[in-house]
Amino acid sequence: MRISIDKQKKIKENILALLYSKSPQPVFTADIASELARDEEFTKKLLLEMEKERLILSVKKNNQGINYIRRIRWRLTTNVFEAYDRIEKQKLNYNEKNNTYSF
Repeated sequence: MRISIDKQKKIKENILALLYSKSPQPVFTADIASELARDEEFTKKLLLEMEKERLILSVKKNNQGINYIRRIRWRLTTNVFEAYDRIEKQKLNYNEKNNTYSF
């Protein structure tokens, strides 16, 4: 079964939102697929496309600096994180002067 380009874009948006919510912690491909109830291979394909579009970055080393053999973690690029952060602050009407939110 094929998934339309529009639906793939929506899934990519969901991936970005998930990575934003987990930020700054990078997330494994399997965890992203599980959260979105999608196949791991399909999810990995979308993640690799998003990496080419410079929306996300792959993390191929663990906390000790050792390369993963078969796993990849993912995180948002700085530009994408800042864009999401601005959007979230606008949604919540963040007042930077007072460091307060109004709903």
